[in-house]
Amino acid sequence: MKAVVYHGNGKIGLEERPLPEIVEDTDALVEVTLATICSSDIHIKHGAVPKAKEGVILGHEFVGRVVRTGSAVKKIRSGDRVAVNVETFCGECYFCKRGYVNNCQDANGGWALGCRIDGGQAEYVRIPYADNGLTKIPDSVSDEAALFTGDLLSTGYWAAKMSEIHPEDTVAVIGAGPAGICTMLCMALYHPGKLVAIDIDTDRLEAVKREKIADIVLNPGKDRVEEKIRELTEGRGADFVVEAAGTSATFELAWKIARPNAVVGIVAMYENPQVLPFPDMYGKNLTFKTGGVDAADCEKILKEIEKGNLNTTCMITHRTTFDHIIEAYDIFEHKKEGVIKYAICVKGA
Repeated sequence: MKAVVYHGNGKIGLEERPLPEIVEDTDALVEVTLATICSSDIHIKHGAVPKAKEGVILGHEFVGRVVRTGSAVKKIRSGDRVAVNVETFCGECYFCKRGYVNNCQDANGGWALGCRIDGGQAEYVRIPYADNGLTKIPDSVSDEAALFTGDLLSTGYWAAKMSEIHPEDTVAVIGAGPAGICTMLCMALYHPGKLVAIDIDTDRLEAVKREKIADIVLNPGKDRVEEKIRELTEGRGADFVVEAAGTSATFELAWKIARPNAVVGIVAMYENPQVLPFPDMYGKNLTFKTGGVDAADCEKILKEIEKGNLNTTCMITHRTTFDHIIEAYDIFEHKKEGVIKYAICVKGA
């Protein structure tokens, strides 16, 4: 089968690999129908994810159809269309029982697919703990509509769930890329008073405004963001801030625009350590909540998609076939052609 393989030192390639097999009775074999490229794949490519193994098949954002299941798999059957959870989790350990599936104590627990074990930028993939890692897609939901369920929408749903939002609150999301857009869409389920999108990319801000994903858009290159946030909140600052951009400047902006006693959620992945300047922050009494996402709500997310409350199709700006995925990597990594996300057709490659 064809697969995208990470070779270290910034090198990836589309090449032939053996078909995966059922190893444990809790496994399922999935034929990948639609995949995409995540910023985390780019981080792996450039060595910024220490746990990533050279020679691994990349990819953790994809949907597909179940081909075979192990004897212990009960919830999923051959032929089911499924969304795949970014995280592998046993469901039985201390952390899984408390919903902290990102910290599953299994040897391959947490983010394993496309990082420590072979992922879904391939024609077929083995999914461990299939009853936990796969969620059946409703018949009325297309593959494209379900594509971001297991990672980006799970990230946004998790960020919104931990945010303690009240209907009158002002919520600021830094980063109008894929993670930021999904976070804003999930925040809207909680009906905040104002939802503010912050980014330096004018095209992305225009898209967010056009699709009515945010109430207000701010560009740090043009707007005095701290001042504008204070104006919107009677001088207090944002009630909840999500940092989804992943730079030192956006990390600093996150705590600066938060009001005293606010919550700051960090969902971005950073390539370098960040520093909290406690003397400057003293007295703000901020609470920081950080991730890896606990992606345990895929079924709830698919129900919201089915009801029309979560629609991410506006994020798919590019479509291609699996034979052209390396070209897609170049376009996505370097943000060419106004790309936000790809939908890459894998079935029949």
